[in-house]
Amino acid sequence: MKRTAGMLLISGALAIGATCPSAAAQLNTMDEVGTAIQACWTPPVDAGNSIVTLSFSFKRDGTLLGPPRPTAAKVAGDDKARKSFIDAAMTAVKNCTPLSLSPQLAQGIAGNVFTLQFVSPKIGQ
Repeated sequence: MKRTAGMLLISGALAIGATCPSAAAQLNTMDEVGTAIQACWTPPVDAGNSIVTLSFSFKRDGTLLGPPRPTAAKVAGDDKARKSFIDAAMTAVKNCTPLSLSPQLAQGIAGNVFTLQFVSPKIGQ
């Protein structure tokens, strides 16, 4: 039986054009992992007030163990807007990996399922 997976829930809005830090210094905590992935995300311009939660797992080398999966989404707009928003979040996770994990974090991360929440900035903020 697999051990209980850790959960990471981070929400926030990022400035458009943030730099992807996947080649940056080693990450020591899951908070740092969440921040690194969020920095790779650029929400669609017309995202409105939207949110998506993705689930994914890492290997010890910082690569993904399979593709990220959307587990919850509330997206403003039609089906096309929904797909665009979810795709942008999934692309951020894929493009930001592999991550450079510290040996301590790599030891405990392998195979655990994590969630990360992507929240679009509200219009006018």
